[in-house]
Amino acid sequence: MRREDLSDLAVFLAVAEARSFTRAAAQLGASQSAISQIVRRLEASIGIKLLTRNTRNVAPTEAGEQLIATLRPALGEIDARLAALSAFRERPAGTVRITSSRHAAETILWPAVSQMLRENPEVDVEISVDGHLTEIVAERFDAGVRLGEQVAKDMIAAPIGPELRMAVVGSPDYLAARGVPGSPQELTSHACINIRMPSSGGLYAWEFSRGGRDLNVRVDGPLVLNDVGIILQASAEGLGLACVLEDQASSLLASGRLVRVLEDWCPPFPGYHLYYPDRRQLTPAFSLFLATLRQRRRSV
Repeated sequence: MRREDLSDLAVFLAVAEARSFTRAAAQLGASQSAISQIVRRLEASIGIKLLTRNTRNVAPTEAGEQLIATLRPALGEIDARLAALSAFRERPAGTVRITSSRHAAETILWPAVSQMLRENPEVDVEISVDGHLTEIVAERFDAGVRLGEQVAKDMIAAPIGPELRMAVVGSPDYLAARGVPGSPQELTSHACINIRMPSSGGLYAWEFSRGGRDLNVRVDGPLVLNDVGIILQASAEGLGLACVLEDQASSLLASGRLVRVLEDWCPPFPGYHLYYPDRRQLTPAFSLFLATLRQRRRSV
């Protein structure tokens, strides 16, 4: 197909949809006579009458209707592709949609997003905080942030945060009254604050490891919660031991309201990863976002 043929087809579609040469000419910024000439040329080249004309309006013939049905989706797709090319401008632009857990959003994503938005005003970011393991392709997210062990095997996963550690903590009053556990097995005789996992709906089994030996303990106690802030408050008030991420308890540990136990059973483990499907072409905006996360990880 010649380049001018595609242009003629677009003019025909504009006339057919407007049902008027005058309105189509105004939309296209051309003269009525030029638009009429283009349609006549198209009809002559294919040897079929596409439009019927009278003094009041213009209507497509049966052949014209069939051509319209083909042109609408085809030209619409071309317009969409051309619009998508704006993502390849020299200055990154567009929207990046990310799903993340709250802790990762607060500690990893937000510092990077804040920096990127100040330096790149044409980039928009949407962060959806959700404890569930979101299907990012089905939900049309560009990527998700989760612990490395939670990432599906068919995804590309890039580490974006430091190693993490769990911490078992309790208030000084609780430990004075109930004693300090010397091993994970002794937790079964303690009041422990359970956490309901948003991803599975089950209770979190406290995970320990030492000397190559892994151990999971199902604990029991008076409370089941699904918010870390309330868990820490309950533990600081002496209602039981809690198992949280080390940095989540850091301020309460520093103030002495909580005391750490079983520290030698809580080794570091791989932290947060950004994951995304390998079949997806990365836009400049997303590539910039990923580069910002990686740069911040190297600088920490």
